[in-house]
Amino acid sequence: MKYRCFGRTGWSVSELGYGMWGMAGWTGSSDEESAQSLQRAADLGVNFFDTAWAYGNGRSERLLGDLVRRNPDKRIYTATKVPPKNLQWPSRREYTIDDCFPPDHIEKYVHSSLQNAGLERFDLVQFHTWEDSWLEDSRWMRKVDELRRQGLFRAFGISLNRWEPWNGVRAVRSGLVDAVQVIYNIFDQNPEDELFPACREMNVAVIARVPFDEGTLTGTLTLESRWPEGDWRNTYFVRENLRASVQRAEALKALVPSGMTMPETALRFILQNPDVSTVIPGMRRLRHVEANVKAAEAGPLPTGLYAELRQHRWERTPTWWSQ
Repeated sequence: MKYRCFGRTGWSVSELGYGMWGMAGWTGSSDEESAQSLQRAADLGVNFFDTAWAYGNGRSERLLGDLVRRNPDKRIYTATKVPPKNLQWPSRREYTIDDCFPPDHIEKYVHSSLQNAGLERFDLVQFHTWEDSWLEDSRWMRKVDELRRQGLFRAFGISLNRWEPWNGVRAVRSGLVDAVQVIYNIFDQNPEDELFPACREMNVAVIARVPFDEGTLTGTLTLESRWPEGDWRNTYFVRENLRASVQRAEALKALVPSGMTMPETALRFILQNPDVSTVIPGMRRLRHVEANVKAAEAGPLPTGLYAELRQHRWERTPTWWSQ
């Protein structure tokens, strides 16, 4: 496993991290299999684990706390997210701090997440939604500083809306955030335009999420793909999105060299960018953990392939279904 510096925190984090949403928010998951997968990742050198209160109302946080207690000899970096008070994803321009992150709400959920995980502190606490206009309201800043001084977490970050990497540039340049979580993959290369340069300038860590475009870049989706009732993917892969996603994935398949899979290609594309501190695929199965670790260890893509993949940038804007 290779490690990268996590921005100005100085932490040495595995370039392959672990996204824990699927363990509590998607169908087909079991706590026993999740625990096995988490342990296998830790044994293979993964040391950055990202969860949130919203992932099963604390269920995923409990799994992370259990992992930490099972591995007292390993340095595991723990990250969670405070949900917006209105429980609306994504945030919208008209939402205020009172709607999403009033001071008492921030404090309540930091303590709730710590209780769920059974931890004394997290390494990183993030706001699960963000609007750059919130910089004009200093109340959240004071509460974050207060809780950090109490030792409840070591660093603070924000998670940006889907397809809106521009809506965090001001926060990065303000010096108030230590990390930014953003969608970045073969299709979503927009963070390179403004966000990544700002992060380089301010030495802010970048957590790349959704490396497989919610499954599109695994190459397994078809026009007939369906999920059980209640699964989030049914509301994301509406007909128009599923059709476009499958078409674009099919166009990529011809580029994948013999002996390489689409998921491997997708991960290595992201890790080719030195601005990325860690990438956090969801890994609900042991085979996913082992395949993704192997992909990360394979190193850079061939120069020609990387250049071809860059031509598959997909410009998208938020819609009613793009939560």
